[in-house]
Amino acid sequence: MAARIEAAPSPEVVDLRRLNSHDLRELLEEETAAWREVLHWDFSKSADLVRRFVDLRSLQGYALVSGREVVGYSYFVVEDRKGLIGDLYVRRPFASPPNEARLFSEIVGALVASREVDRIESQLLMAHSGARLRMPAPRLLRSFERDFMLLNFADAPSKWTPRRPLRRPVYIERWSEQFQESAAQLIASAYKDHLDSAINDQYRSPAGARRFLFNIVQYPGCGLFFRPGSFAAFAGESGRMVAMCLASMVAPDCGHITQICVSPEARGMGLGFDLLCRSLAALRDAGARETSLTVTASNTEAIRLYESLGFVTIRKFSAYVWEGLSRTGALQFT
Repeated sequence: MAARIEAAPSPEVVDLRRLNSHDLRELLEEETAAWREVLHWDFSKSADLVRRFVDLRSLQGYALVSGREVVGYSYFVVEDRKGLIGDLYVRRPFASPPNEARLFSEIVGALVASREVDRIESQLLMAHSGARLRMPAPRLLRSFERDFMLLNFADAPSKWTPRRPLRRPVYIERWSEQFQESAAQLIASAYKDHLDSAINDQYRSPAGARRFLFNIVQYPGCGLFFRPGSFAAFAGESGRMVAMCLASMVAPDCGHITQICVSPEARGMGLGFDLLCRSLAALRDAGARETSLTVTASNTEAIRLYESLGFVTIRKFSAYVWEGLSRTGALQFT
């Protein structure tokens, strides 16, 4: 597959395990540049992981091949009867909704055929939004619009302070590994009956939240965990964690808020605003020129808060969830 010929009009779908990192070289180079251009993220570490696992023939997924050129790919992992679509990218000028839908269809079809999963989750920042895609198994699919927001520190206030004094005694500390269990309990409590727990089922239980936190701290998908910009708030009387804001560096000059949540009993105190201001200040002081975050579009209260700090929505994307897959029959688009 070293030679390159003129693109064919309709790419062929092939098993990703038939390819090697050299075959994906130009595609991953373009994807890395696209992440930097569109989202201001450094995708290079994630691309390195893709190359590594492709060469080990252990990355499950599919590629679009036009002639002898790889023009798109998507991969998935399976854990606890859940399939996670880890990435989907199609090169210009092949980046069309029909080509992306073909990859989605192959992935979902493979997971259904395996009988190993009941649920599939996908949040793909570089794919087209859901309204433009004809997705497989639509009867089992839920789609959620999400916003990718960016704050340019040059356009934001030079200093952030809480809007009003906190009404209850709390103390705030920088993130420590010893907070993991308290944070898992907080996430499960904060997202109970919340729409985001339908998008990410790890929010539904302390066990799932532990895995979520481990992934944030240990893996480069959301950047390098930035401990100096991550904070937790504790109730003064009980010592219980009631809020947290976690941050990562997704490029040398760009931060990302990976998680912000407040327990139900502590809402309305201004804690979320306070912790977010601390994280933003720490990121800026560390040399970040920008900071991003993602939020579900229907969460208008959170969006108003972020906009008040200077965040602007620069991209919309869709989160997809399929449930009940092990009980379904043949896949259909309609």
